[in-house]
Order: sequence, then structure tokens, then C-alpha cells
Amino acid sequence: MFITFEGIEGSGKSTQAKKLHEFFLAKKLTAILTREPGGTAVGEKIREILIDEKIIKLEAKTELFLNFAARLEHVEKLIKPALHDKKIVISDRFFDSTFAYQGSGFGVDFFLIEQVKKITLGDFAPDLTFLIDVPLDIAFKRIEGRSSNNRYEKLDKNFHQKVRNGFLNLAKKNPRIRIIDGTKSVEEIFSAIIQQLPNL
Repeated sequence: MFITFEGIEGSGKSTQAKKLHEFFLAKKLTAILTREPGGTAVGEKIREILIDEKIIKLEAKTELFLNFAARLEHVEKLIKPALHDKKIVISDRFFDSTFAYQGSGFGVDFFLIEQVKKITLGDFAPDLTFLIDVPLDIAFKRIEGRSSNNRYEKLDKNFHQKVRNGFLNLAKKNPRIRIIDGTKSVEEIFSAIIQQLPNL
């Protein structure tokens, strides 16, 4: 099974992805935890470019193509082989983030994103996606408390509101995406996630 976590910066999705991985391991299930962009040697190199705060501005289409280049490596070299070996794969972000960030946030045409997705991934998609949703004021308070922030975390609230709206619109159209209230405690959020899991 392929499970992904999505959300704006400061939503708590990474924490929940890690907790779910630990949950599966405790149940003696073979599971791997990965992230995007990243997951492979090439993907991690591309990640360095995408989140580098010294790069003031990348063209939104450049970000689109870099994300899917990293994603193609990720899917072919890590995710598909792991699924073939009957492992559970959990990824912190996947292609929904590209639709939300580059599409809703930066205004890249959704049709273009969909075409690039088809060229690189075909029909491959997660089985289940958890969208950890939080209002911007909560997310920004969490971000402010971090020791270092990446390039996206330094963008203004208007951008992040567009991204949040983008995620919520994706969830409305796709039953694969389950919205989880990210304002609750870490344990309450995790309990809500567990309740949404199919029998494994």
C-alpha cells in the first residue's frame, strides 16, 4: 500500500508520517518512510535546489519539472520496487503538493501539471492520502519556532493561503484524499488517521 501525507508548511504532516511508520513497524509490518522531493540520491540533490533559501526565485515551471524529475526517480527506484516486495510505503508529500504549490500557489496551468504527471508517472498514484489541514495562523506560529526555514516557508501568507485552498480543492474532487484536522493534539490527529486506515 502506498500512503502519502500532504499539507502546508507547519501542518504537522511530517510528524504524523513518522508516527504511522513507527505504528506499522510495531505491528511487525514491513514499511518504509520516504519524502519528496527526495527519496533517492538524485531526488535529494534536486531537493537541495528546490528548498535552497539562497535561491530567491525559481521559475514556477522549473520547479514543476524538477519536482517531477525527482518524482520519477523516486517512483521507479524506490516506491515501485518496495510495493512489488509487498512493503507499505509512506511518503511525506507526493504529486498533490505540485498541484497545490506550483498550481494553486504559483499559477502554473493545471492541465500542464496533469500532462507532465501522465508523461512521467502514467496512472501511478497513492492508494490513500492524508491531508493534515491547519489554518495559516497556527502553521506560521509553528514555522516561527523552527531553527531554520526553507525557501517555501519564507514565502508570504497570501501564497500559503492559496496552497491551502489548493489542497482543500483537491480533496473535494478526490476521495483518495482524507482531510484530517491538524489543530488537535498530535495523539488526537494520529488517532483520526488510524481510524481511516483499511484493514492491513
